[in-house]
Amino acid sequence: MSKFDYLDLDGRLLRLLLAVVEEGSVTGAAARLGVTQSAVSHMLDKLRTITADPLFVKSGRGIVATARAEALAVQARELLASLQGFAMAGSFDPSRWQTVFTIAANDFQRDVLLPPLAARLRQRAPGVVLRIIPSGVPTLDMLRNEHCQLVISPRPPDGTDIVQKRLFEDAYRVFYDPAQRDAPDTLEDYLAAGHITVVYEPRRALDIDQWMEAQQIARRFSIMAPAFSGLLSFVRGSRLLATAPGMLQATLLRGLESVPVPLPCPPMPMYLIWHRRHQQDAAHRWLRERIESLVPTVLGGPG
Repeated sequence: MSKFDYLDLDGRLLRLLLAVVEEGSVTGAAARLGVTQSAVSHMLDKLRTITADPLFVKSGRGIVATARAEALAVQARELLASLQGFAMAGSFDPSRWQTVFTIAANDFQRDVLLPPLAARLRQRAPGVVLRIIPSGVPTLDMLRNEHCQLVISPRPPDGTDIVQKRLFEDAYRVFYDPAQRDAPDTLEDYLAAGHITVVYEPRRALDIDQWMEAQQIARRFSIMAPAFSGLLSFVRGSRLLATAPGMLQATLLRGLESVPVPLPCPPMPMYLIWHRRHQQDAAHRWLRERIESLVPTVLGGPG
């Protein structure tokens, strides 16, 4: 009989299990938790003894979770949330909060909102490690399975257990290199130019591109980049146009000029999205409020 029982479990082991499941490697889990690989291996051995399951098996050059580990990870997320609630019963003190908080965001949302959020966390909640992963086109499973605790995206997934709140909306603008061409002031000039756009995998076009296509507004695309961060290098030094959120002028597209799109088009909304299980959680609510409080400081884009 094993000398270990359920009383040998603690929050650190549960957090370790989640880290290895989500990172898919001992190396990644060690980096995420800020410990050595040997420490991860030692704790995994303890977990294997407690659960009487290998938990992870080799697959090629990496490892994959067993079916038991995947099932335990679901329970571990719930238990960790309960432990956090137990520790924070009563008044929530962000200065005592110790956690890895994962936010899914693509490069636009990441560069506009998350650096100032990280600065505030360093001041108010230094024990919080902010982990940022790409959201792509967000799915329900990202939040249901706790791959992240928040998503920032213009495309909230549709689910009865998902909560969303509109953060702001941004107007699309046409970006160009003033050293290579004049501003595309007319629709004729706009449509005659070569364009670059963003297409997220798997071949998911921007909302503005889908809208123009539905309006039968035909543009000639020369380049399709996988993210907004790829636009600057291609537009600079060329006559290409990029139709992108105006707020990017202060971050990813700094150095380019921009003008309004020469036809009426819908704005781009931005939402904060989370699972209903976190709706009343004091720590989660505090961090959501910090993000919302940043919005007025990042809305001063080009007029």
